[in-house]
Amino acid sequence: MDAISRLLQPRSVAIIGASADPTKTAGRPVAYLRKHGYAGQILPVNPRADLIGELTCYPDIASLPVVPDVGIVLLGAERAHLAVRDLAARGTAAAIVLASGYTETGEDGARRQRQLIEAAGSMRLLGPNTIGLVNLTDKIVLSATGALEMDHFPVGGIGVVSQSGGILGSLLSRASARGIGLSKLISTSNEVDLELADFIDHLADDEATKVIALYVETVRNPAKFRAACLKAARMGKPVVAFKIGRSEAGAAAAVSHTGAMAGADRMYDALFRQTGVIRAQTFSDLLDIPVALATGRKLRGNRVAILTSTGGAGTLVSDDLGLHGFETPAPDAATADALRALHTGSEAVLDRNPIDVTLAGLRPDLLRSAITALLASPNYDALTIIVGSSSLAQPELMAGAIQDCLPHTDKPVLAYISPHAPEVGALLTQRGVPAFAAAESCTAALGAMLHASRFVAPSDAQPVSPVIAVDDFAPGSLDEAQAKRLFARFGVPCAGEVIVDTPADAQAAARQLGGRVVLKILSSQITHKSDVGGVAVGLTAETVGARLSAMADEVETKAGIRPERFLVQEMVGGGTELILGLHRDPLGTAILLGMGGVTAELFKDTTMRLLPAESTGLSGLSRAEALGMAQELKTWPLLDGFRGRPKADVEALVDAIVAFSRMAAQLGDRLVEAEINPVFVLPQGQGVRAADGVAMLA
Repeated sequence: MDAISRLLQPRSVAIIGASADPTKTAGRPVAYLRKHGYAGQILPVNPRADLIGELTCYPDIASLPVVPDVGIVLLGAERAHLAVRDLAARGTAAAIVLASGYTETGEDGARRQRQLIEAAGSMRLLGPNTIGLVNLTDKIVLSATGALEMDHFPVGGIGVVSQSGGILGSLLSRASARGIGLSKLISTSNEVDLELADFIDHLADDEATKVIALYVETVRNPAKFRAACLKAARMGKPVVAFKIGRSEAGAAAAVSHTGAMAGADRMYDALFRQTGVIRAQTFSDLLDIPVALATGRKLRGNRVAILTSTGGAGTLVSDDLGLHGFETPAPDAATADALRALHTGSEAVLDRNPIDVTLAGLRPDLLRSAITALLASPNYDALTIIVGSSSLAQPELMAGAIQDCLPHTDKPVLAYISPHAPEVGALLTQRGVPAFAAAESCTAALGAMLHASRFVAPSDAQPVSPVIAVDDFAPGSLDEAQAKRLFARFGVPCAGEVIVDTPADAQAAARQLGGRVVLKILSSQITHKSDVGGVAVGLTAETVGARLSAMADEVETKAGIRPERFLVQEMVGGGTELILGLHRDPLGTAILLGMGGVTAELFKDTTMRLLPAESTGLSGLSRAEALGMAQELKTWPLLDGFRGRPKADVEALVDAIVAFSRMAAQLGDRLVEAEINPVFVLPQGQGVRAADGVAMLA
C-alpha cells in the first residue's frame, strides 16, 4: 500500500495536540473519528492529558505503542515542524498539518514552510493550512471541519479535491442536503508536497469514485496535472473543475489565500480543454455536473425530451436548452401515438416539446408509461422531467415511478423541481435521478455529459521533427524582416518583400514586386507601426518614393525615432486576416489563434492550445489540434464559405499553425515572444501569407 493509500485508509491515526474538549478545533478530530465509525486505532498525543474520553493519551510521539499510518498535527505553525519531524522519525506514512501561517502570510511563513518540508523528509505531507480529508467510502474522517457535526452523509461516487479547506466543508454539507453521495474529500491547501494531481491520479484508480470534482486556485505542476487528468479520462472518470481567479479581484484573493501565483484564466481554459476537464462556470455547477455524470449514463446527441405537467416550468427548461445549442423536437409520430394511447385527458398537449401531460403528476402509472415511451423514442437522446407542485403530496410515488424506468435505458434522465422542495430533489437524486432547482443547472449537466461522451484523450506519442538551425539569429528583438525570416525557416509562408533605405530603392522594389505594394518602417524598436504612421498601403512605383520620405518625417515626429530602413511588400488581398501568436505563462507555452488585423485586441475572438511541457524538439501541435483551433473561432464561418464567400485555404492555415507551434516547441525558452498579425488566409488552393511579424529571442 503506497503512502497516499495509507493516508486515505489508515489503520491507525495519531492526533498530535489533541484536546479533551470536543468543542475546540483540537478536540474535533478524535470526536469525529469516533462519531463517524472509524474502526482503526486512535492515538491522541498531549503531554498535559492522560485520557481523552476512554482513549489513552500519550505524552509524545516517541511513546506511541505503534507506528501510526497517519499523524494529524494540530500544533501552531511555530511548533508543527517538531511533530512532523518526530512522526517522520517513527516511519509514519503521511502527516496532515492543519496550521495556517505559512507562505500565505509572507516571508516568515515561507521560512516556516521550508522548515516543515525539511522536517518531513520522505514522509508525505497534506497541507499545511488544510482542513484535512474525509473518506466517506470507508468511514474515515481525518478532519476538523464543522460540517462533520452532521450525523449522516450519503455515500456515492463523487470524489472531491479542494485547495480550500472551507470549501471542502461547504461541499460536504451541500451535497448531504441534496442527497448527493460523495466518496472522498481532500483539502490540499498550500500543497507543500501532496497536490491536486496526486489525488486526481489516485482517485482515477479508486473503485468507489466515478467522477472527480476539483476546486482550483492554481495548478502548481501543469505537466503532472495534465498527466493525471488524462489518466482519469482514459479510465472513464470525468474531471470537473471550478477555477477561481477569473477576475482581477479573484486572482488577488487566490494569491493571498494560498501563497501561489495564478496563471491567466484563458490558459486554464486551454489546459482544461486539452485534458478533457469540464469547467464548472458557477460554484453550484461543481455539484450539479458531477451528480449527473456519476449516473454513468451516456448522452450521444443534443435532442432532449421535456416531460411536464406545468407549462411554464417546461418553457424555462426548453428556453435555456435552446440558448446552449440543444434541440427540443416534437415527438415523432410513433411516440405521439404511444402517448395518446395513455388517455392523458383533454388537457394533454402531445404535438410539441415540452410534452405537457397534465395528469402525470397525480398518476404514477401514467408518468411511468409516458417516460417509457419517450426514452424508447429514437428522436430523443435524453429526458428532462419537470416535477411540479403535485409531487409534494406523494413524492415517493413519483420518485418510484421514475426510478422504475431507469433500468431499461442508458439515456440520461434528469429532473427539474419547479416548486421549492429540496426534500423532493434529494429523494430523486438518491434514487438515481439527478434533480435540480434551476433550469440552467439542467443545461449545464447535459452539456457536461455531452462533452464527456465526445472527449477522446490524445495519444502520448508525438512524431519527432527535424531540428532547424537558428544560430544566425542574434538575441533580442528582431525587426519584421528578421522575424518573418525566422518563421519562414520553420515553414510559415511569408509575403514577398524587399528591404530598402532610399526613395529610389523603394521605387525599384515596387517595380520588381509588381502591382500595388505596402510600405512599412523596419524597426525592432517600434512594434505597432501603424500607430505612428509607419504603414502605407496601395502604393505604386510612382508614389512609393515620395511616401517613404513623408513617412520618415511623420514617424520621427510621433515616435522620436527617424527610421532609416523600410520594407516594400507585396500587397496581399482577398484573404481573411488572422493572428497567430505565442503566449507564455506559469502554466506553460500556448499557441494563440484569432481574428487578426488592427481589431484583434478589440474583438478578442481567440482560442489557445498549450504545448506539452516535454514538447521541446517534437512536432508541437497536431494537425487535428490546429484545425480544432480554427473551427472554435466565432469567425470560422468566414473561413468556411460564409454566404457564398470563397472557402479559405484551411489546409494551408493548419500547416502554418503546426509550423509555428513546431518553432515554439523547438526553441523553448529561447523564444520569448512571437506573433504574426496578420496572417492572410487566401482562397482555397492559394495558401497563406504572413504579412507582419514580431519575435524576440532570449
